[in-house]
Amino acid sequence: QVQLVETGGGLVQAGGSLRLSCAASGRALSTCTMAWFRQAPGKEREFVAAINFSGITNYADSVKGRFTISRDNAKNSVYLQMNSLEPEDTAVYYCAAKVGYYSRTYYTGSDMDSWGKGTLVTVST
Repeated sequence: QVQLVETGGGLVQAGGSLRLSCAASGRALSTCTMAWFRQAPGKEREFVAAINFSGITNYADSVKGRFTISRDNAKNSVYLQMNSLEPEDTAVYYCAAKVGYYSRTYYTGSDMDSWGKGTLVTVST
């Protein structure tokens, strides 16, 4: 199991930016496909972005062109750069890991092996 801790959430105005970080322990992230999910109030958790250990990335249509997922294997960390934030992006953001190499365009929550506790992002109008 991988232990994951997200940081970087907060309150930002619409149009602003935030960078989320996910620090891992217990396993090298270089052996995992990593993803970000989010859950807005009253809604189901949804896929946001993923990156495998070849650096191949995939995004939900709702964030394409605005969000960028990246990884730093030396720091055993994954990041989510969020630009042009919209009130609809308000949610708890979760980092997740799936052991192995995958390059799917979409992941469900049940696909992932390990989860962080989440960090809250609030986008005001």
